[in-house]
Amino acid sequence: MARVICVASGKGGTGKTTISANLGVALAKMGRETIVMDADITLANLELILGMEGLPVTLQNVLAGEADVSEAIYEGPGGVKIVPAGISLEGLRKANPDRLEEVLMALLDMAEFIILDAPAGLEKSAIVALAASDEFLLVVNPEIASITDALKTKYIAEKLGARMLGIVVNRVTKLSVEIAKKEIEAILDGKVLAVIPEDPEVRKAAAFGQPVVIRNPKCPASKAILELAGKIAGVEVKVEEKGGGFRRLLSIFRRR
Repeated sequence: MARVICVASGKGGTGKTTISANLGVALAKMGRETIVMDADITLANLELILGMEGLPVTLQNVLAGEADVSEAIYEGPGGVKIVPAGISLEGLRKANPDRLEEVLMALLDMAEFIILDAPAGLEKSAIVALAASDEFLLVVNPEIASITDALKTKYIAEKLGARMLGIVVNRVTKLSVEIAKKEIEAILDGKVLAVIPEDPEVRKAAAFGQPVVIRNPKCPASKAILELAGKIAGVEVKVEEKGGGFRRLLSIFRRR
């Protein structure tokens, strides 16, 4: 049965969808059957980041009762499976977000990991995504507004029965005004699993509709995301240059 991990944030603009997409690809590249679902049916971006827009059947159709979820699963980069939310305004009007948990139940035996890219904040779709998840990753930027909003999301998620897997601090520039890792852990009462630097390669990859962990696996952001995937999957990840190319060396370590 799949582990359902919701990737959540307290506010928009943290890079949550980029983390969801690349984390899913990284897990799939490690040989883990992984499905990434865009649960943000209002402001869907996952399919745009992955260059998969215009697909005929989406989560909107499934939530509207017009299709089975198996019809909305597509092969994505690196072998990851993608369930796009859809960007049709008419489809949005018909979709019923309350059916999300029912859709997830149908996916549980199809993968080892299901990554839910949840809407930012605490709108109805975000609450439904958190309630349907076993665990959640909290994505924040190292600034006070992002962290205080994330604290509210954490509180609600835990009330709904989800367990915080950890914190991902994204778009870190190391400017003196940024909040330090230890302070973030103290405020959110959790462990930072990954610190992902601000990296121009992420924006370039998104512009080309490609995951950065495939387009440029040796850039700083990719390395941090690969290490995060390793922690979640229970493998140690090392990336080494060899003969001008790249290879990932994976060694199993004891699962927690």
